[in-house]
Amino acid sequence: MNIKDYLEHKQVEVDRFLDQVTPAATLPPTTLHESMRYSLMAGGKRIRPILAIAAAEAVETNPPGLMAVACSLEFIHTYSLIHDDLPSMDNDDFRRGKPTNHKVYGDAMAILAGDALLTMAFDLCSRPDLMKGCDPTRQVRLIQELAYGSGHAGMVGGQVFDIQAENRDIDLAALQNIHKHKTGMLIRAAVRMGAIAAGATDRQLNDMTGYAEDIGLAFQVADDVLNVTGTREELGKNPNTDAERGKKTYPTFYGVDGAKKFADECVARAIGRLSSFGQSADPLREIARYITSRKN
Repeated sequence: MNIKDYLEHKQVEVDRFLDQVTPAATLPPTTLHESMRYSLMAGGKRIRPILAIAAAEAVETNPPGLMAVACSLEFIHTYSLIHDDLPSMDNDDFRRGKPTNHKVYGDAMAILAGDALLTMAFDLCSRPDLMKGCDPTRQVRLIQELAYGSGHAGMVGGQVFDIQAENRDIDLAALQNIHKHKTGMLIRAAVRMGAIAAGATDRQLNDMTGYAEDIGLAFQVADDVLNVTGTREELGKNPNTDAERGKKTYPTFYGVDGAKKFADECVARAIGRLSSFGQSADPLREIARYITSRKN
């Protein structure tokens, strides 16, 4: 399969849905909605919602509410980027080639836009019109997966570990713990939510969970490498920011070439976990390979 075509097609579908469900910039409070849309519709690879869709496809079903479930992950991801860019956190000036949200709308509005996006993620998964036909027990399980992956035990916890590690001499185990949570848990939630929505068996869910954990690690290693090797034009933000903030990364421990090799090993292990699936899981396999070959 052509993974580029697959990703572009799914991205168009995701973007269309996001545009439909997000309040118009002309709707009061207009500045809040404009700020939300500024970051949500600024582009991006949409990897997390696409992973949820691909996981459902691997189970060979098209469950009700799948697009709402998938796009809830993009709302969470976008809110986390807005907050992560704030002066009190990573203090970034650019995101996806554009000024960061707080540079355009101010710190207070950026915080509130992030808050609103976070809340809307759970609204999507609970709206009767968007989730019509979804079994109520399964729906609650999906909402719990989203909360677990994005909250104190998942992404937010990882962000705390990351902040606390700045300018500290952490070891490799501590670095892996940071990224298992900060990056890995939302990717894990994406794959699991797609599989759960599609009615995956326990074995299928276990295999996909292992796959998700492996590609989550590969994704972060690839990000660390790109932060060292990428240009501002490629990344859409300034490179070498990790070193400037005193953050240890995978290239710190392995070197750039060693980190690339480690990421490739994670991808191979992830693909191996899908051996019980047929061709329906090919998008998941190709996404795993794409993660380490991307330029941004």
